[in-house]
Amino acid sequence: MTLKVSDIGEKELIKYILANCKTITPDDTAVTPIANTNLISTCDMLIQSKHFPENMSYFQMGFKSVTVNVSDLAAMGATPLGFLLSIALPKDFEVDDFKQIIKGVLKACEYYGICLIGGDTNEASEIIISGTALGLCDNPLMKNTSEKGDLVVLTGKIGLAALGFNLEKDNLYTKKALEPIAKIKEGINIKNSGGTSATDITDGLASALYEMKREDIGFMIYEDKLDISSEFKSLAAELNLNYLDLLLHVGEDFELVFTINKKNLHNLNFRLLNKMKIIMYLKAYKK
Repeated sequence: MTLKVSDIGEKELIKYILANCKTITPDDTAVTPIANTNLISTCDMLIQSKHFPENMSYFQMGFKSVTVNVSDLAAMGATPLGFLLSIALPKDFEVDDFKQIIKGVLKACEYYGICLIGGDTNEASEIIISGTALGLCDNPLMKNTSEKGDLVVLTGKIGLAALGFNLEKDNLYTKKALEPIAKIKEGINIKNSGGTSATDITDGLASALYEMKREDIGFMIYEDKLDISSEFKSLAAELNLNYLDLLLHVGEDFELVFTINKKNLHNLNFRLLNKMKIIMYLKAYKK
């Protein structure tokens, strides 16, 4: 029987690439030493039928295409440098709608302090937006460099976007799903404050922590530390959804999960901490 890519999934495809190309950094981004610092580079492709909800505007599509890439820079603690945009559109796509996508891209670039420096256009059967973000960082945060006894911290509530994808009325949850924001300032603050590892939450907390584990260090999740509101649980129940699945296995929150030694907590910007709403402290443990 011929094996299809759908049989093994995205992560196995990536494993194959990594196994056959030793120059790739197996982390949120590529890390390339350059001029006494590091060039941080990442790319993400968004496909209309898979990544854009039906109620997402063209402006929001453009904004999100920047956010998903800048979020990877945030996970490394990098300072944004430049953004490349490649976009493919149906041949009968209206020019006014194209302009809305670009307005969203430019607004996001302005918000994150990153310049649109180039890209490409092409034709496709549906909207496809592929972005490449570049940044600089002298000492990037990696995924699996935590130390025994570190605290594990979230930069904000998770699961809101996952719930929002299933709701129709405009509210906190749908806003989180349609207008996600990358935590670039938080990532830089975490890196400068002695954070030991970090990643962004795109596929759920469980997936993020799995990628952060090491042979000698794992993590245990305590539900009571996740600050799950009764409203969240109630809405999930009304939709016949498991609220823990929304938090642990869906993602699209673009919050950061990071580790830090307790003695370095005072180094964090507490004004930013209040904004971040840190809600989870877990200890890494030795298996």
